[in-house]
Amino acid sequence: MSEYGQGGLRPARPQQGSGRAGAARQHLASLLPKVKICCIASLAEARIAVDAGAAALGLVSAMPSGPGVIEDTRIAEIAGAIEPPTETFLLTARTQARSIAAQHAAAGTTTLQLVDRVPHDELKRLRDLCPGVRLVQVIHVVGEASVNEAVAAAPFVDALLLDSGNPALAVKELGGTGRTHDWTLSRRIRDAVTPRPIYLAGGLQAGNVAAAIDAVRPYGVDLCSGVRTAGALDPARLAAFMVALAGAWR
Repeated sequence: MSEYGQGGLRPARPQQGSGRAGAARQHLASLLPKVKICCIASLAEARIAVDAGAAALGLVSAMPSGPGVIEDTRIAEIAGAIEPPTETFLLTARTQARSIAAQHAAAGTTTLQLVDRVPHDELKRLRDLCPGVRLVQVIHVVGEASVNEAVAAAPFVDALLLDSGNPALAVKELGGTGRTHDWTLSRRIRDAVTPRPIYLAGGLQAGNVAAAIDAVRPYGVDLCSGVRTAGALDPARLAAFMVALAGAWR
């Protein structure tokens, strides 16, 4: 499994600092859960997220519901501007391997975030069609069955992302709900699939991230609405989240 480190955005890149202070900051960053900022809508938002220390950016394609959807051409534009090792996640609601692979080929992201349940045989095909691309299966934690679903999917993907949607609704909720879920179930999933990395999503913000990390101990955290104001990425709320995150890891 890969480590998602801090990176940059062409042509500017954040300064990590030098000497003892810079080394201390890098050591702290290595201990903290990785931060993925989702619903990135523009290059300007991408720069804000990267400068704040985000290890990954989420780019949302067509969805049945929820916030943050942008055109595939915009996704490709943003993904093409991101400099490694910052990761770019294409959020897709497609469930057929060939369709997902075609969408990814146009987007050029480093990672595919599969927000709906993808059959395991399709995950195998997708791995063959997209070699070198990280696969992250979303598990919407709605009850005991979600634990079994996560354990069954884990061998076919590089990571799991635990969110608070509800795919069983007539209009599917596949993310961006702003709701938390039962973190005790997420912890059970985390313990069951270790060492497979787990991202925790769903209603995270500065006021609850410490409790979330203590409860689940995830590899990474993923957030959208918790760092936005009127739909736009808010640098002050993002900074407050990063401060809360740094104080949460013990």
